[in-house]
Amino acid sequence: MTGVQQSELSGPEGMSFEAAIEATQTLLMQFQQGQIQEPSLAAAIARLVTTENGARGFFVVYLSSDHTVQAEALIAEALEPSLSIVAPLLVKNLAMSTAMAITHQRNQRPDLRQGSERVQTRTEILIRLLDAPALQAQAQGLADSIQTGQGAYQPFLDRWGYDQEQRQAIYTSLEQSGLLEAS
Repeated sequence: MTGVQQSELSGPEGMSFEAAIEATQTLLMQFQQGQIQEPSLAAAIARLVTTENGARGFFVVYLSSDHTVQAEALIAEALEPSLSIVAPLLVKNLAMSTAMAITHQRNQRPDLRQGSERVQTRTEILIRLLDAPALQAQAQGLADSIQTGQGAYQPFLDRWGYDQEQRQAIYTSLEQSGLLEAS
């Protein structure tokens, strides 16, 4: 493997969140510069997202940076073996970016709103490409918490202090992403 050193990604179980961020930044830069090819990118991402720290670090960089990596289908394939880790993180990223876009709009910060909308769009693309029951189950759990004020995602909603408008926007975003079954 060229580019990112094999040792950097071969043992992610002990990788910190910060190390995963750094590894992802390096990986995406090397891909953009043609130093690694798609198969190596996919393999490195697949190894990285086998842990929660690795997956969180990957998403922080991939979803929010100004990179121009246009390999969404490849990335979705790399994420698929780790859906048990990836699914809740994607659903939470969709929720958080949706809610933060509203916060930034209220605070008249169009630059930050644009960043949140970028995260939301990239997350929606990956969700559509993965089209997995695990994602739908996580989304339904979040939707249930929004509707009932209880359930598995209620601590998440409370911790971030999302108000009614933000919760409704999150629910709508889940629907528009095709994650909720038609009722």
